[in-house]
Amino acid sequence: MPKLSLAKREAIACYLFIAPCILGLLIFTLGPMFASFFIAFTDWDIMTHPVWIGLDNYKEIFTDDPIFWKSLGNTVYYTVFAVPLGLIGSFLLALLLNTKVKGLSFFRTAFYLPAIVPAVASSMLWLWILQPEFGLLNSFLRLLHLPTPPWMADPSWSKPAIIFTMLWGLGNGMIIYLAGLQGIPEQLYEAASIDGANAWHQFWQITIPQMSPVIFFNLIMGMIGALQVFTQAFVMSNGLGGPADSTLFYVFYIYNKGFREFQMGYACALAWILFVIVLLITLIQFKFIGKKVYYEFGDVK
Repeated sequence: MPKLSLAKREAIACYLFIAPCILGLLIFTLGPMFASFFIAFTDWDIMTHPVWIGLDNYKEIFTDDPIFWKSLGNTVYYTVFAVPLGLIGSFLLALLLNTKVKGLSFFRTAFYLPAIVPAVASSMLWLWILQPEFGLLNSFLRLLHLPTPPWMADPSWSKPAIIFTMLWGLGNGMIIYLAGLQGIPEQLYEAASIDGANAWHQFWQITIPQMSPVIFFNLIMGMIGALQVFTQAFVMSNGLGGPADSTLFYVFYIYNKGFREFQMGYACALAWILFVIVLLITLIQFKFIGKKVYYEFGDVK
């Protein structure tokens, strides 16, 4: 048997090492994706064999399903408010925690800890805080003689309540911003100071351009995450999506169709519609916002 060259041995070792990742991608990601694409054109209740019905699921979704539009509207509402608040809030936190103050390590830890609390646990905590009668927040508002909203008990306040709880997890974006801020060369600020630029000018002319790739990344990830909001709404509405379907977000609706009503074909069709929506929004962001992102080594093609 001929002896393999060093290059071939290295290539074989490389393929062996990446084989688990490739197999995992094929079996647990691409495989289910292709399967769900086929199931979306069928009527399948899990217990019996799928029945091919063509585009009937999609026709029903767009023409005869008011809950589809309701859930999509709820998700758009959440995304429009939650994503900007998350971007701005986490960026401001990062700016504050990038300063040299006493006890900085403590503050960084304190602000990041909520981000690693399990979503179910934090949702249960906020459900107690936002309880209309004896919740911590409304008790505090009563002390200040301010109005006490019913929060999750009122359709007008339920989505703002969930958006409010989202601010609990600003530490995720904050830690990414903080890494970006610490990567900005100090020489840029020193040169700007010598040229007479004040803090405001330095922020807009140095910090924002240097941070634009990080901001763009958090925007993309924030949009994708917001369009898939589920856990907080599921836990805080006791799995009902109420009141009056006000917290029935899109992924929540997919869950109901697939795992409560056992309309798996219909649920797969809904999932693929969401995939197309997320893809289109991401492409639009790259098309119009990505061009304004500053890269130190030139535009990324």
